[in-house]
Amino acid sequence: MTTGGELLSLRMLLVGAPAAERDLWLRGAGGISVPVDLFAQEPAEARTTLERQGADICIVDAALPEQTRAAVIAAARSTRPAPLVFVCGTAPQGGDRVDGVLRRPTNLAEAKKFAELCVRTRLPTRVLIVDDSSTMRSIVRKILAASRFSLDIHEAPEGIAALKEVRSGRFGLVFLDYQMPGFNGFETLWEIKREHPQVAVVMMTSTVDNAIADRAHAAGVMAFLKKPFYLTDVEAVLERYFGFYG
Repeated sequence: MTTGGELLSLRMLLVGAPAAERDLWLRGAGGISVPVDLFAQEPAEARTTLERQGADICIVDAALPEQTRAAVIAAARSTRPAPLVFVCGTAPQGGDRVDGVLRRPTNLAEAKKFAELCVRTRLPTRVLIVDDSSTMRSIVRKILAASRFSLDIHEAPEGIAALKEVRSGRFGLVFLDYQMPGFNGFETLWEIKREHPQVAVVMMTSTVDNAIADRAHAAGVMAFLKKPFYLTDVEAVLERYFGFYG
């Protein structure tokens, strides 16, 4: 929940979790830097909460009966604005459409880690698109803008400009073209990882061969995207970036 662009708190709804696990989530969420209002409820109560008050994040226990789980997810999907929906436990085998799968926390440190992971998906992640083609930058921007995750998108037309951007802002993710005139993709990648090793880099290429892939992975690239790519490809990269599985 924000007021005037300032984050006040995030509403996190935990549905159907066993008592011991519920306690871990409550304690873990209470220990992170972003204020979180976590409500642990059973499915019927949670559906009412979603309809009347909404939520920013909804975590549904995978062990709930399939119909019950599906009803909670449907209630979350019909809420406006819709929360991000995660399943805790094993990935659902039915038709549940969720935004990610979380492992069950077994201790307080894991609960805190998973709560922080969920919160990260609701805070804007600064993303830089680096490509000498303005058309390609526009295409990638549109794909990223359609993502279910909150992204603050910026652009750079070549490697030197990209390094200036990364040096001046706290970027989490860079989508970097492999073939650029002047300071090319590899040179830009090396400098980004040397100066800001925490920044994740996704290399965009028209063709991918094993030699290029091996070289880029050795330099620290997180993933490759072969042009043309689509929203589902980018979403898979973002899920990996945020740390979800399933």
